Amino acid sequence: MTKAPLSLQDLRRRISRPAKSDKAPRFWGLFGPVAKSDTLAEASPHAKRHGGAPGLDGQTFADIEAGGVERFLADIQADLLAGTSQPQPNRAVDIPKKHGQVRRLQIPCMRDRVVHGALKRILEAIFEADFCPNSSGYRPRRAPHRALAEVRRSVLRRMTTVIEVD
Repeated sequence: MTKAPLSLQDLRRRISRPAKSDKAPRFWGLFGPVAKSDTLAEASPHAKRHGGAPGLDGQTFADIEAGGVERFLADIQADLLAGTSQPQPNRAVDIPKKHGQVRRLQIPCMRDRVVHGALKRILEAIFEADFCPNSSGYRPRRAPHRALAEVRRSVLRRMTTVIEVD
């Protein structure tokens, strides 16, 4: 697992502090942190690592690398800061399931995947503050084994609080 650059870690820490200290914090202007070059640069390899088919525009990560990743990220950053960035329509693909049913899959374009990843990194810092320390669902670096260990420890301490395990 790779770590985010120190400047991105510092940014996430500065966003998370008011979220932890104030129960109803207001965050204005999140496009600035999302559009930072560090945030976009961290989101790009993560989106590439997941691979996937191209979106409606037909652009792949090989096309992006051929044209220059830095230029691609600079274009996204300029659009975000100017307020002209609009998500493109997703490409719909029907995946066959059992018994003749299909599941519709929406595939975003590479540009939108990078923006989604950058937005996720910033919003994680805000929402992470609201979670209980023992909460494990859909959180980074949390395993179901750790959640089971917490349940076991609570039962051994004869705690009477109801615990929901999914």
